[in-house]
Amino acid sequence: MLQEGSLYLGTSRNPDDSLNKGEYLALKYGNRHGLVTGATGTGKTVTLQVLAESFSEAGVPVFAADIKGDLSGIAAMGEAKSWITERATQIGFTDYAPAEFPVIFWDLYGEKGHRVRTTVAEMGPLLLSRLMNASEAQEGALNIAFKIADQGGLPLMDLKDLQALLTYMAEHATELSSQFGLISKASIATLQRGLLVLEQQGAENFFGEPALKVTDIMRTTHDGRGAISILAADKLMMNPRLYATFLLWLLSELFEELPEVGDLDKPKLVFFFDEAHLLFNDAPKVLVERVEQVVRLIRSKGVGVYFVTQNPLDVPETVLAQLGNRVQHALRAYTPREQKAVKTAADTFRPNPAFDCATAITQLGIGEALISMLEAKGIPSMVERTLIRPPSAKVGPISDGERQAVMNLSPVAGQYDVDLDSESAYEILTARAKKAADAEAAREAEEAKAEDSAASRWSLPGFGDDEKPESNGRTQKRSSGYQRETVIEAAMKSAARSVATSVGRALVRGILGSLKR
Repeated sequence: MLQEGSLYLGTSRNPDDSLNKGEYLALKYGNRHGLVTGATGTGKTVTLQVLAESFSEAGVPVFAADIKGDLSGIAAMGEAKSWITERATQIGFTDYAPAEFPVIFWDLYGEKGHRVRTTVAEMGPLLLSRLMNASEAQEGALNIAFKIADQGGLPLMDLKDLQALLTYMAEHATELSSQFGLISKASIATLQRGLLVLEQQGAENFFGEPALKVTDIMRTTHDGRGAISILAADKLMMNPRLYATFLLWLLSELFEELPEVGDLDKPKLVFFFDEAHLLFNDAPKVLVERVEQVVRLIRSKGVGVYFVTQNPLDVPETVLAQLGNRVQHALRAYTPREQKAVKTAADTFRPNPAFDCATAITQLGIGEALISMLEAKGIPSMVERTLIRPPSAKVGPISDGERQAVMNLSPVAGQYDVDLDSESAYEILTARAKKAADAEAAREAEEAKAEDSAASRWSLPGFGDDEKPESNGRTQKRSSGYQRETVIEAAMKSAARSVATSVGRALVRGILGSLKR
């Protein structure tokens, strides 16, 4: 059943249930992106596992999010259960054999995988604004913050760095506004509150060092198989916005760091974005445009992106148009919106005259799907009703002990498990504030010393007032040597002066009178 240069996905059947032909995905079109949709419980996770196993076997590294923990079984040896062997026999999959695959587990919280982080600077203001649900004015303030950090040599590594920078901006809003435009203290305060909310939601685990190197999710083993990186997302899904923002950041990092390679015989990496609707829920137009740009251009970097979601309407038309490889599991049509989704899904396939596509979508069984893959010259194949082949690895979650054993043997064991806290904006701004406070204290001390010196020059004996007030409101005598006169002493001195003056005048009059005689 296997073909060189192609991935076997399953076997299609005719309307009379007879087998038709094998359905394949050509490796050289693996970077043309794809879409896996279907209602809950119709087999999307198993299809995702089949695709991941097939790409890994072909030497293509894979990154996938594990929403419920079911995908972790891909690291364990498969079991030839009855439903698996029955499906293999039914579709003529004679090459089926149990297997296990090279897996690297990742986890933002470091509980079920190696810690995965990025820095605030690498996240950038656009995605950070999305994560904080910031308004246009707040996003503008955040852009100014990143500009100040760039010009001021303030590395933004974690949330406390950004918090310190926002505090600095609030304290110096007037002078910074003249250079960067109006900085609203209200916007800064709202962003600071937003950071506190992110910390409470666990986002502080995502920001820091050492940051994830994209090369570590693009590894191959010594036997030529691609490593499958699985992100434990069961806890992360408690914060859907953080989950979607993280995966979009990772896509953006791949887009920015990988070189242009054009069309290859097989992709350099395949990226599965499960629960993709979370990326687009209430997303601003600029973010949707960013996703469309990344999806459209990352193909030339050798990366294939596969969105996994329940409803094709969850993906904007501009993005949907970029997804050439389609796997459609069953949809239910109980509501007008569901009926519209069925029609939309049917209209996106190249029709097959053998059956009505819209009707078939509502009648598909578990593990059955409509498949259309790109063929020669990138033309979509005619849609076929296909029984998906069984996975070779274990279906379902593995135990904590098995997970830990895989982590202990991981090629990145020990590289991301210890936090680093290098000098960054928080330390730099704290040091600057301390230096400014010390300088201010020294200046005040010098001024006080100068005032004391001036006061001492004017308190020498014989200078200044006779007394000065004490701190308790009483008067104290100065060290001038003069004592304050009492009221009686002053009266006696005044009387003596009066007597002396009268005597003097009498003598003068007597002398003048004798001269006249």
